[in-house]
Amino acid sequence: MEIIRTVAELEARTADLSRQGRSIGLVPTMGALHAGHMSLVDRARKENDIVVASVFVNPTQFNNPDDLRTYPRTEEADCALLSGGGVDIAFIPSVEEIYPEPDTRVFDLGPVAEVMEGAMRPGHFNGVAQIVSKLFAMTHPTRAYFGEKDFQQIAVIRRMVELEGFDLEIVPCPILREQDGLALSSRNVRLTPEQRAIAPAIAKTLLESKEWAKNHSVEQTKRFVTETVNSFPHMKVEYYEIVDGKTMQPVSDWSQTDEPVGCITVYCGDVRLIDNIRYQ
Repeated sequence: MEIIRTVAELEARTADLSRQGRSIGLVPTMGALHAGHMSLVDRARKENDIVVASVFVNPTQFNNPDDLRTYPRTEEADCALLSGGGVDIAFIPSVEEIYPEPDTRVFDLGPVAEVMEGAMRPGHFNGVAQIVSKLFAMTHPTRAYFGEKDFQQIAVIRRMVELEGFDLEIVPCPILREQDGLALSSRNVRLTPEQRAIAPAIAKTLLESKEWAKNHSVEQTKRFVTETVNSFPHMKVEYYEIVDGKTMQPVSDWSQTDEPVGCITVYCGDVRLIDNIRYQ
């Protein structure tokens, strides 16, 4: 596996590969890699000639300085996983390399970025659009792979691609879970043993709500999920919304969408966990 740390070298390398007609699969990550990330790499490996994975903790998408400071950084372990997973190029730049000067671009991301994470984390999705657009411009990927745990983020990235006119395919990949149901996340390592034992209740409650939803309204289903998760020690729901899976807009009745998705964010202690479930 080739490790590249500068934008100029990455651009030259991927431009050369593109000229050769090689398809490029890009897996953007913030490191602290786990099996969920590696499932994206595996999919990219199957569908492309070359796999590029980026490892970069992007400061412009953190609206909480403490979250940025405590985000796990495990470069050596990440490189071992990527190399073992068949990645051809690992792009591991410094903040100064990506942002030699401040990125002042503001993207018109529209309604998909205004609810849920967009409302709770002002500026977050603009920061996501900044870094992902930079990675696309540097890498010229044929396809880019994103996990469905960050369900709203995929809709935002699709909007950014439309705005910027990138010619590539966005490939959403299913959530990977621990045996007890907890969605894989780099933040899980920050859970105490007691919190880790309780955290699977998020996924368990979402799964139970699928059955509940068959005989209850959207509002009743939202209340069931929120009250159930909040009943566990250490757990506090920040939001739970049932939205249209394409527009990300909240629905008040099941008949308003043919793709209802429940999106939840929960603080387990001070660790912020997200998950989602499809109701059809």
